[in-house]
Amino acid sequence: MRLNVNDYRDRLLGCWLGKNIGGTLGAPFEWRRQINDVSFYVQKDLRGRPVPNDDLDIQLLWLRVMELSGIDITAMKLAEYWVSYVTPHWCEYGTAKINMRQGLLPPLSGTYKNAYKHSCGAYIRSEIWACIAPAMPDIAARYAYEDAILDHGDGEGMYAEIFMAALESAAFAVQDLKAAVEAGLSYIPATCEVSRAVRTVLRCHKEGLSWKEARDEVLRLHRGGTFLGLPSHTSREDQEKGFLDGVQGFDVPSNIGMTLIGLLWGGDDFGRTVCTAVNCGEDTDCTGATAGSVWGIMHGARAIPGKWIEPIGRGIATIVLNLGDLSSGYEIPATVDDLAERTLRIGRQVCLRHGRIEICEDRPTDMSDTSCERLRAQDEGASVWRWKKGPRFDFEGFSFLWDYGEAGPVIRPAEPKQIVITCFNNSRLQANLSLRWYLPDGWEARPSRQCYALSLPPLLGEPVQLKFELFAPSLEGSTLRGAFEATIQGRPTVMLMPLTLLNGSLQA
Repeated sequence: MRLNVNDYRDRLLGCWLGKNIGGTLGAPFEWRRQINDVSFYVQKDLRGRPVPNDDLDIQLLWLRVMELSGIDITAMKLAEYWVSYVTPHWCEYGTAKINMRQGLLPPLSGTYKNAYKHSCGAYIRSEIWACIAPAMPDIAARYAYEDAILDHGDGEGMYAEIFMAALESAAFAVQDLKAAVEAGLSYIPATCEVSRAVRTVLRCHKEGLSWKEARDEVLRLHRGGTFLGLPSHTSREDQEKGFLDGVQGFDVPSNIGMTLIGLLWGGDDFGRTVCTAVNCGEDTDCTGATAGSVWGIMHGARAIPGKWIEPIGRGIATIVLNLGDLSSGYEIPATVDDLAERTLRIGRQVCLRHGRIEICEDRPTDMSDTSCERLRAQDEGASVWRWKKGPRFDFEGFSFLWDYGEAGPVIRPAEPKQIVITCFNNSRLQANLSLRWYLPDGWEARPSRQCYALSLPPLLGEPVQLKFELFAPSLEGSTLRGAFEATIQGRPTVMLMPLTLLNGSLQA
């Protein structure tokens, strides 16, 4: 498969321009449950600058992470940058930061006591992963998972980012939007609410309903709560339809649906696409921005009418990043053109790594070998999101998945805490591991602090599951730390994994 570099650059630029345009268009109507009636920007004087947009900001940070440390991205690496540079203290952003600062690793940082893990903060930053993995939805989905679990853990927000990243990556290969949507759906479980909302929209479109009727159907079946539950943020018409109630924080299924309403009913018309998404109401800067970016990937920057670009220019305005060390002039892109060029450089590396997409200077794009079936996951993406309960530690040849159980990462004095660790041998060699706990003074590990000769079968063998009980007669401090060590006799690698537990006697 071949992607002409100029075509690639134009699609990247279309993505980022569409993001800025849709976000600026939708910003004045954010979190109002109402049908809007916009056909262009309502801000009177934008002065050639877009409205600051958290939908784009964190993606700028992720780009810089890859420039600094390479394309092997893990949630744990992203978490280090999150606590340093992501400023908001609200909703999922703030909850995740609190959890990370207590020592909780992803996905626990996004799951533990997070009432907003089903909200919109992750899918709105999916484009960077699709753009560096064009026509490789499986790769884009894996990147998106590592990102989403930071602040959405095992919630619907995680499925939403995987879905959107896979859809956007597929959009580099196919011009049929519904084929891209089906590719995205194949990476999330059919039983999740995001998938159900998407299928509701597809059904409405197939039945020939208007976009307003489709929007009402999405709210009837998949709505979350209104802004702080305030009746003033819901129109009288929507109140009469019974749309005033809903679960607070359960926002992403309906907003994914409205993003797709904009794309499906907007068709090849950019303005109609972003306006329809925004006119559906709800999280309008997110729905408009994501619809604009998908349209830009599929059609390219050259197809976006100049009237949409001229009022906001080509600059980037940030709002949720602590610029601090990021403000010397190069770290964060200042324009969409710079962003597109730097995204392209990382995309070249990813394409070279996986060897499926050739970026060409002198030959046209050719995706004729890309069938819709090749873009789809065969297991509902389970290989991507299956291990969502606890942190995963990967070493050369071995992986360890932790499960803290239903109570989460909490231990209480004089009560046993169960932890299950599943060990995988990803190498071709038989391995006998020696295991050891390093725990605070006075703690016990059962069966013991030190275990010998755990035999792991080679590649394709069954994983080995270990069940431990940790016991602490008393607890001091709010965060308790230790470590779990795995070694192999005769080999130099020490596989050391942090243990972090919260003091349950201090929990409400």
